[in-house]
Amino acid sequence: MVLPALAALLTLLLAPPAAAQPLRPSAESWPVFRGDSGLTGASPVRLPARPRLRWSFLTGGPIKSSPVAGGGRAYIGSSDGSLYCLELASGKKRWAAELGSPVEAPPLLDGETVYAGTNEGVLIALEAATGKRRWAFQTGGRIAGSANVFRHGRRAGILVGSYDGVLYAVSADRGQPLWSYRTENFINGAPALTGNLAVFGGCDARLHLVSTLDGRPAAAVDTGAYIAGSAAVEGGRAYVGNYEARLLAVDLASGRVLWEYRNDRAEGAFFSSPAVSAGAVLIGGRDGRLHCVDAASGARRWVYVAAAEVDSSPVVAGDAVLFGGIDGRLTAVGLKDGRERWSLEVGEPIASSPAVVSGLVLVGCDDGRLYAFGE
Repeated sequence: MVLPALAALLTLLLAPPAAAQPLRPSAESWPVFRGDSGLTGASPVRLPARPRLRWSFLTGGPIKSSPVAGGGRAYIGSSDGSLYCLELASGKKRWAAELGSPVEAPPLLDGETVYAGTNEGVLIALEAATGKRRWAFQTGGRIAGSANVFRHGRRAGILVGSYDGVLYAVSADRGQPLWSYRTENFINGAPALTGNLAVFGGCDARLHLVSTLDGRPAAAVDTGAYIAGSAAVEGGRAYVGNYEARLLAVDLASGRVLWEYRNDRAEGAFFSSPAVSAGAVLIGGRDGRLHCVDAASGARRWVYVAAAEVDSSPVVAGDAVLFGGIDGRLTAVGLKDGRERWSLEVGEPIASSPAVVSGLVLVGCDDGRLYAFGE
């Protein structure tokens, strides 16, 4: 529900900060989980028509993390406890930083710094070029979701959620606490940003809307079941899936649920984070299907039947949608009709969300490899 005393604050918070430069994907960069500050999962790069393996890099453990890229480099976390920096063109290792426990959260690349959270609940900032540690901030629980960055004037802050149920804001330069916001259960996903508003869900089943200025709550929307993924924010709305196989659209100016799409299969919980592009919302289900829903109305457009559960969050690239499956296949389908374009057998389960950058498709796999596919 919207907190009555704070409802008027939403309009102010949705206005873009004067000096803000939100993260955006480009042909050469994919700086954050889902590509942009709003976590919409849309790339300006078209998929290769006939992809082939360009390179792969083997880490020492399964990859649950999703890759980010920029400056000719790719970054990926591994369950072996390290964050890796690779040459984007060749897959050659530039550096590896041992962070002390599995790195399942996707990293965040902002300028010359890369940020990564660990299963021991530590958020670590490193020099993007060298891997030298700049600072570390200890939370009270596992960090499973990506961090995000906000700016107010010259001040930059890093947001990250934790299994202690707290969303933390720390200074980007030193990792000093700015504010914190407590929920009633685990935070598994990443916070999406729009204007001065952070939008995220948690295992308390609520979609939280919080001011990045001071951590003040603006709204808490009950979705009916816990939220395992991240919300996508676009056009004044948030789109989020939950464990009861429901996908909801929430109006950010009022905190009101605009529509609700229900998966018609009881076993089809949404652990995937949605992608939003060209008036469509796309989300993977544990029913082994990729769902495409009209963003305006919530009406089903099409469903693609995969061979296994789809926990991987889809990415829209041009006129196609890309996603991984627990069956180890990386699949591309048409955005308009859901018809298969191509499907590659990678092998082991894919929970990582793909990144599409510099003509390459990057995806991590449970076999411990980061794969790069291109023409």
